[in-house]
Amino acid sequence: MFNGKSIFISGGTGSFGRMFIRRLLEQYQPKRVVVFSRDELKQYEMQQTFNAPCMRYFLGDVRDAERLRQAMRGIDYVVHAAALKQVPAAEYNPTECIRTNVNGAENIIAAAIDNGVKKVVALSTDKAASPINLYGATKLLSDKLFVAANNIAGDQQTRFAVVRYGNVAGSRGSVVPFFSKLIAEDAKELPITDERMTRFWITLDHGVQFVLDSFARMHGGEVFVPKIPSIRIVDLARGMAEHLPHKVVGIRPGEKLHELMVPLDDARMTLEFEDHYTIEPSIRFTHVDIDFSLDGVGEQGRRVSEDFEYRSDTNAHFLSVGQIAELHAGLSA
Repeated sequence: MFNGKSIFISGGTGSFGRMFIRRLLEQYQPKRVVVFSRDELKQYEMQQTFNAPCMRYFLGDVRDAERLRQAMRGIDYVVHAAALKQVPAAEYNPTECIRTNVNGAENIIAAAIDNGVKKVVALSTDKAASPINLYGATKLLSDKLFVAANNIAGDQQTRFAVVRYGNVAGSRGSVVPFFSKLIAEDAKELPITDERMTRFWITLDHGVQFVLDSFARMHGGEVFVPKIPSIRIVDLARGMAEHLPHKVVGIRPGEKLHELMVPLDDARMTLEFEDHYTIEPSIRFTHVDIDFSLDGVGEQGRRVSEDFEYRSDTNAHFLSVGQIAELHAGLSA
């Protein structure tokens, strides 16, 4: 579906953006790929690797509505990956996080509608489900904005959906490169926030493919949640450095003990598919009546039970220490 099309990626110089563009160029022949970000150094460095004739680099910030309108001219598909994502930083700098994650989402929506973009997929996080921290709260607001944008667009062609998933193995700012740095520096121990802590875990490659698939699956208004494994933080530490002892340092500001991707209150709106869940919008769209149980590629979903929750600590699939070690070896290769 991306052959001969123009694709725009906000926050395109990040871990996700780089992998997404790599996959896009390997599997398709796009007409244009627009990388939109505010870091000129990262763009310069990225141009050394991603220099195909279709590549375009736009300096800009999602807080700047007019710049977004300029950058989205002639765009068919948008991936919105730009965000302020560090949980403690958001707690200490709430206004900055709101300006990027909430106001930026509004600007993406307006620019997409004004330019007649076909489809927009916004990246979310497990922290947006029943949030307790500011980052999660801003992403929940962002998710709601993108769902409601389907009503704002009305009879215009632009449709919006959200992809929500957990921690990305090896992404910048995650615990894996932090542990790797300590191990490389011959640390005597690894800091553990809480020995009971669990997290959802997804590889960057899986996350990118899930977003690509969601463009084909979406009608507009869905929150797509992949079925992915959980990890125990102590198992992660053992899988990366079994010889090192652990030091419990306590949960950081705004952190949860466990993460949630489908809250109990959303069970009545949740459909289960073979490799993912789809949360239907809670609002009814005025322009069309959609059967979300049959997605855009003909996959049939079924309703989950009323007591369903998708939590990292009760997930049926946990990675073992050995599987984590194997995954870490692959990331390090």
